[in-house]
Amino acid sequence: MDSVSDIDLDRRLGARIKGLRQSRGLTLDQLAERSGVSRAMISRVERGESSPTAALLDRLCAGLGVLLSALFREEAQGGPLARRSEQPVWTDPDSGYVRRSVSPAGTGSQIEIVEVEMPAGARVLLDAPRGGFRLDQQLWLLEGELSLTVGGREHRLAAGDCLAMLLDGPIAFHNPGEVPARYAVVLTAADL
Repeated sequence: MDSVSDIDLDRRLGARIKGLRQSRGLTLDQLAERSGVSRAMISRVERGESSPTAALLDRLCAGLGVLLSALFREEAQGGPLARRSEQPVWTDPDSGYVRRSVSPAGTGSQIEIVEVEMPAGARVLLDAPRGGFRLDQQLWLLEGELSLTVGGREHRLAAGDCLAMLLDGPIAFHNPGEVPARYAVVLTAADL
């Protein structure tokens, strides 16, 4: 059973997605076409009736032309400091990976920093079509091990390794280890 905070987060995510869709003048059908997510699923997510996975949110963000971090930002302008206790945290219901938006909101910076903890054995496939939405990122593995497949090429990372990549196609994350992998992602896009 979902906790109250999970249900509240689903509702806030849904409202944020709906607000972003409407601010871009997109109908449900248009976002469905752009994202590859069914109109019915988008409607359920917007109403907070579904706990969206990382893969689903990735597709919706690609269709909206925003970074995943945009879904967790508050509308109000923030300051230059983001206290750890105030940083938005989200857990993927499929893989169990935990995503923390580290960067302060509302600074106008085109750079986002995200901290991720991927459980042992977990896998996540992000395969949303980017359609001209350029996303550059660097992944710095802090603890554990990680296998990333980008553009059909597998990269095996050990603690301390950093991989720079252009995310313009599918990317698969896998923690082949027996302990959680913790990493930081620094990313930038033309339209945050």
